[in-house]
Amino acid sequence: MRILVVGAGSTGGYFGGRLAQTGRDVTFLVRPGRAAQLRANGLQIISPRGNITLQPALVTAGQIAGTFDAVLLTTKAFSLDQAMEDMAPAVGPDTVILPVLNGMRHVELLVSRFGRQAMAGCVCKIATNLDDEGRIVQLAPLHEITYGEMDGRASSRMARLDATMQGAGFDARLSHSIEAEMWEKWVLLASVGAINCLMRGNIGEVNAAAGGSDFILCLLEEVVAVATAAGHAPGQEFLTNTRQMLTASGSLQTSSMYRDLLLRRPIEADQIIGDLLARGRNLGVVTPLIAAAYAHLSIYLQRIAAL
Repeated sequence: MRILVVGAGSTGGYFGGRLAQTGRDVTFLVRPGRAAQLRANGLQIISPRGNITLQPALVTAGQIAGTFDAVLLTTKAFSLDQAMEDMAPAVGPDTVILPVLNGMRHVELLVSRFGRQAMAGCVCKIATNLDDEGRIVQLAPLHEITYGEMDGRASSRMARLDATMQGAGFDARLSHSIEAEMWEKWVLLASVGAINCLMRGNIGEVNAAAGGSDFILCLLEEVVAVATAAGHAPGQEFLTNTRQMLTASGSLQTSSMYRDLLLRRPIEADQIIGDLLARGRNLGVVTPLIAAAYAHLSIYLQRIAAL
């Protein structure tokens, strides 16, 4: 199976690197600066699962030759428009697109550009950073990717993809309820991101503050209310586990959005928090804490845009 990984940052570089390490046919679509860095230093993964360095196959925009069987789309959501333009030559009538972007707005945009038949669902669970040397640093052992048809049906292309993903150096799973899992991930990301960024602390620090645990549970309730009103109520097991996770004493958990904010990098505030707020308002859901978090993050985005 011929796979194009769009982006070689902390997520695409990790999963694409593991795939390439285990002999899969992988090519990375990257920007010229990242291509030069990878050619000079190799794609480096620093991980509790084992460090690797490899020389990956690379292309930049305009260099794609022929279509691919699968496109693993790993860019940040605010880079989606350019990514769709750059990867378009790789998408043929039988190509399956696997986006691991945050939120759900990207689904509509990809379907509009490439058609519903090209779209599959995908969720990844991993904590990684890109360090100053361009190395991918895995922060915890969890490395999981889940995929499936958006309508839940079994298909030959998903069976083929699943066979390719198994034994590729990370945990891989075929799901027949991938849309529900994508919404649950959004609920978790929006909750953790809003908590960390609005309160400027990790989960343990927020819980240790006066009223911190009550704030966490109220914010989670708002996020869940939006998902439920949109027809994607999270499962009870997910909610139980999420409440326990978000109220764990001493937890060092932070979101990637918060880590990017601390480094004064662009963040996915519009896609993770803003879109959720807009959907809630359209559905008549009252969400004052989500609104406060989005206003707070919008001020941050204005400041870094002015730099």
